Formats: sequence, structure tokens, C-alpha cells
Amino acid sequence: MSDELDTLKKSVVLCTLCDLSKSRTNAVPGSGSIKTDVIFIGEAPGRNEDLQGAPFVGTAGKILSEALEYAGFTRSDIYITNVVKCRPPNNRRPNKQELDSCRIYLQKELEIIRPKIVCILGNTAYGSLLDGSEITKNRGKVIKRDDQLYFVTVHPAAVIYNPELGQVLKNDLKTLHDILDKIKKGIQIQTSE
Repeated sequence: MSDELDTLKKSVVLCTLCDLSKSRTNAVPGSGSIKTDVIFIGEAPGRNEDLQGAPFVGTAGKILSEALEYAGFTRSDIYITNVVKCRPPNNRRPNKQELDSCRIYLQKELEIIRPKIVCILGNTAYGSLLDGSEITKNRGKVIKRDDQLYFVTVHPAAVIYNPELGQVLKNDLKTLHDILDKIKKGIQIQTSE
């Protein structure tokens, strides 16, 4: 199984399916535990991620790590990735062609790891994965789609611009941790479609 993920990571690093491959320093494949029950999916790599070739290593990554710790997760026990694997210029939102080009990699990550739940971080990932919008109205909810459970919350980068969201993110991830415990125990949880 980890061989499959290693092969996928090599494909991401060598990818030229969209123009982001021309402006990136490094492609940023997902990273973390292959045996995890939860995958966290954000928007796209930022400057630090582009430089280091790893997801969530900048300021947003520190915010995410603090929220994970608060909630009872350890970063080594989860898997983190993005809907787009290369940094868009000037940190702009990924466009449809970029999202579509990377979709195969994200689908493969989900197939290999087969998480019990996917944590969607922010509006771009929410829109890309579930055609959702208005994350503030839907955050903290579990959505079931095609036999996969999704949990929606704010992106850690949003906390940089709105510090009040820091506690919202922490509380949401604590809720996610509790939901995951229930799922592992076979307890039915309430979902939205």
C-alpha cells in the first residue's frame, strides 16, 4: 500500500498536466500516515510549501498543528493533502483547469488510504470536493456522499486574517475527533446529504 502512495507521490512531483508545473519550485504531494482514519484536505500549497515540497509547513500549518493537538490528533497519525498540488502564482485560488488536472491525484490518495472521514479545510476544497459553498453555514457538519463521510471546517489560513476563527477551528477539530471515536465504535452519527 505504501508503495502505491510512493508511486503516486512521484507522479505528482513529475506532473505537467497544467501550467502550475511551469511556475512551481516543488510540487507538493500529500504526507502523513497511510494507516490513518482521517485525511485533511486544503486548497493548495503556499510559498513555504512550494519551497519545501511538503503540505502545511508555513504559518497556516502551524495553526493547523496547534488545532490538531488541541483536538487530540497528532500530525504523525493523520494524512494531509490539498486539492491542487502546486502553488498558484501569488497564492491566488486554483482555477477549474488546475483543480480538474489534480483531481486524479486526490482521488488516488483517497482510494489508497480509504479514510473513515475526510476533513475539508476551507471553501475551495469544499467547492471542489462537494460542490459546496458558504462554509460558515456548513462548518462543523458531517456530510455523506457516495459512501464517504466528510467533515467541513474553516481553512487554517483564514485564522491568519481573522484570529477569532482560531477557536472555531480548534472546536471543530475537537468535534471531528469525537465523531471519529464514535465511528470507530460503530455508533451511528447524524449526517447531511
